Amino acid sequence: MENFSREEIEEKKKAIFDTMGKRGQKNILKKGYEDWDPFQEPKDPIDIRKDKTKRTSQELIREFLSDIDHDEYSNSFAQGAFEMCLGIINEEEKIKGMYEFALFYSNILKKEGLKK
Repeated sequence: MENFSREEIEEKKKAIFDTMGKRGQKNILKKGYEDWDPFQEPKDPIDIRKDKTKRTSQELIREFLSDIDHDEYSNSFAQGAFEMCLGIINEEEKIKGMYEFALFYSNILKKEGLKK
């Protein structure tokens, strides 16, 4: 919308608002008409979001599980890994905490000679 003046954008915004149903208008008014942006870009669908390495969640989990013998893990294990994968890609605070703790604990095990 950068090619339009502020007035043109406001006119288009009002036109969109006026064509909406009462329920939609009510939701927008509840959240604040001024903060509502009907022109914002949609977020990427979760299946095409990529992490810092430019891999999708499907690519990451496939790569991770292919490094492990299939007989060595359960569906629950794979599900947990996939939840971590999604959480990392989505930068969820809860998952960041879990990840940092796992690294911390792994280092303790190495220091104490309980893990190679």
